[in-house]
Order: sequence, then structure tokens, then C-alpha cells
Amino acid sequence: MLPHKASTIFPLSLHRVSSATASALAVLIGIAVSLVRPPPLLVKKKRMRDFRLLYFFCCLLCFCFPHHGPVKVQAFTGTFGINYGRIADNIPPPESVVTLLKAAKIKNVRIYDADHNVLNAFRGSGLDLVVSVSNDHLKDMSVNEDNALSWVKENVQPFLPDTRIREIVIGNEVLGGSDQELPEILLGAIKSVYNALKRLQLADDIMVSTPHSQAVFVNSFPPSSCTFKEDVLVYMKPILDFFSKIGSPFYVNVYPFLAYTYDPDHIDINYALFESNPGIYDAKTNLHYDNMFDAQIDAAYAALEAAGFDKMEVRVSETGWASSGDENELGATTHNARTYNYNLRKRLFKKKGTPLRPKIVVKAYLFALFNENQKPGASSEKHYGLFKADGSISYDIGFTGLKPSCASPSLLSLKDIHTQSWLAPYSMIITCFIAVIMALTF
Repeated sequence: MLPHKASTIFPLSLHRVSSATASALAVLIGIAVSLVRPPPLLVKKKRMRDFRLLYFFCCLLCFCFPHHGPVKVQAFTGTFGINYGRIADNIPPPESVVTLLKAAKIKNVRIYDADHNVLNAFRGSGLDLVVSVSNDHLKDMSVNEDNALSWVKENVQPFLPDTRIREIVIGNEVLGGSDQELPEILLGAIKSVYNALKRLQLADDIMVSTPHSQAVFVNSFPPSSCTFKEDVLVYMKPILDFFSKIGSPFYVNVYPFLAYTYDPDHIDINYALFESNPGIYDAKTNLHYDNMFDAQIDAAYAALEAAGFDKMEVRVSETGWASSGDENELGATTHNARTYNYNLRKRLFKKKGTPLRPKIVVKAYLFALFNENQKPGASSEKHYGLFKADGSISYDIGFTGLKPSCASPSLLSLKDIHTQSWLAPYSMIITCFIAVIMALTF
């Protein structure tokens, strides 16, 4: 961001120019200046020097634009991210995880806390990180904004800018659960964290959000019929109103795996796995769905629209498929997990929307990076990982592990749509170089 005095001189819209745009502006300015300058024989040397200075000043103006992109940080680069859970005693250290993520070209990473060992390991990595405020911190933050300020000062501010913290998730699946106290304090905690970011002048750089489970909906089939539960809506609507004002999306956990295990007799597993199937037809919207993932996202859009927030974006905070589970968890197999996650990744890389919102590109965090051997609950909870504890791949969907694996050769290229151009870090240097050369030629 430009200093305050510069902000009063240059229009705000110019602050949002990317490095590529700045480079292009430098070249265009050079061409424009060269076209309007009088013939050399008709001007004095002083006049020529003035033209050189004019062009060089314009290029320096472009150079002042932030090379890292927009001032208002977009908390998600590309379309694919991953949840890095650590409820395990046998997974690699954070430093090795950074190596793994960079090799796999996974740019967006979400953790479920703000562990300092992880934050330090991510320093200088170039990876975008989402940190979380756990449910047990919500009460303290909701009753006293200073508690939120202290949390941000301790767990976020000291690590910036080297650790690229892009978002703070406040709570996890609070609404629609059995806890009767948390829903009442969630909005207060969200506002406290946001206000803390504003006081520290970080609100333009770090987004706030909260993820929801499918339990917040009355019913999601067909997608157009979906609405929020009445007892949830009383808490949800003020949160949505606040998020609409600050530009935060609606995050929802989407698990076709869970839907299938609950009702395998009536759900086609191919529909859940993105495989060939007849799909479903929504008569109200006249839309056809060939996979449950898109249908569940559009169900969330329908609920938002019914609540009066039809402009809000839906993002997927968690989605995945367990590779193993208890006997009653039908579909929890390595084959199905690989099929789902392979097809999910392929679908996300197409950078397209859903049938109901075709122009809003779907963005999703896959769950999860590792199998977590200490996670409570059903056996499937321990087997969502793309990678095993030793860093090798659990099954192949196109990633490379830290160690060789017996999995079949990669079916997807490691070339990721998140990869930035290799010229990006040098674009401002190139701009300045062009400025000097063109100025000297006048």
C-alpha cells in the first residue's frame, strides 16, 4: 500500500494495478511520449531533456504501484487449496510439509489453529495461509474486543509479511450444532477479530470468515429448495449481513461421501464421485446436475438467495473422501477416495462455476493433507489424507510425495493453474530497465 501522502495524490483505483499492468503502462506511456514529441531537429536540447524526464517520471509512477497485486488481498489464489490438520503424532514436521506443498504446487493452505511452529515454517515460502480461532476462544473474544486484539498481536501480526496470512477463520461449524451458547457469541467474536484487524491496519490484507456444515440447512434436495433452518437463520442472517458489508464469502463444508454413507440405497455412488451417471433434474430452475458436489454448492446459493443474500459468493471450506472406515461406512475405500479427489481436482482446474452460478468460479479446500491417527470419531475421520504419515502419497491424483510410493505413475501433470509466471518477481525491474533505455533513446 502506498504511504498516506501518496494516497492523497494518486487515485485509489491506481493502487490496485498489478505488476503486469504496470509494465504494460510503462511501455504504452513510452510509445505515447515518443509519438507526441516534436521532430528532433525542431526542438532544443532542453525541450528533449524535458521529454525524457516526463517519460521517466511516468515510469517511476508505474513502479510505485505495488508489485504484489491488489491492495485488497484476495484470500484464495486459483481454485484449489488444502486443509492441513495435525491431530496426529506421526506426520512430518512443518518444515517438511512446506517442501511437500511447494513440490505439489498447492498454494492455498488452511490450518485449524495459529501454531507458531507452522507459522515460522511458512515464512518466505510464498504459500498463502489461513489461520483459525478455535471455538473455545469465541466467548472471550465476543465479550471483550481487547482479547481479540491480543490474539491477533500474538498470532498474526508478528509473522507478517514473511508468512502470508491471508484469512482468519473464526470458529468451526458453530451454527446448527448441539452447543446452545456458541451461536449467540459467534457474531460478536467475528466483529471483534475484524475490528482488531482494522485497529492494526490489517483489515485490507486479511479476510475474516466462518465455515458451516450441512446442518445449517433444512433440506438440500433438490438444490433450489434449500433454505436455512429457522433456529439457525436468527443467528445466520446478522452474520451474512456483516459479511456482505466487508466482502467475505459464505464458507460451507461439502461432503458427498457423508451423504452417500447416510443413504447408499438412494444415492448413485457415481453421482457422488463425479463419474458418468444420469444425474438429477431440478424442475424449479430447469437445471441438470451430474454430480453432488455442484448440487450441494447450489443448494447453499439457494439458501442464501432465500435469506436475501443472492450476491454472496459460496466457497467450499472442506471436501474430501475417506479411504478407509468402519464397516457401516460404505464407500470408504482407497479406490473411491482416489476417484473423488482426482475428479474434484480436475473439475476445479477447469475454473468454472455451477449450473446456478456459472460465472462464479468454484474454489475449494480439500480435506485433508494427511491421515490423522489421533482424530476422534468414526474410523473414516483418520483416513482423509492425500499423504501418508511418512510423506508418501496415499493414492495418486497427480501429486509427488516426500518419499517414493508404490502408487501408479502420475495421471495429472504437476503443472498447476496456481503457478505464477516466472517473470512476475522481475516485472518491476524490467519496467524500470525499459524506462531507462527508452528515455535515453529520445
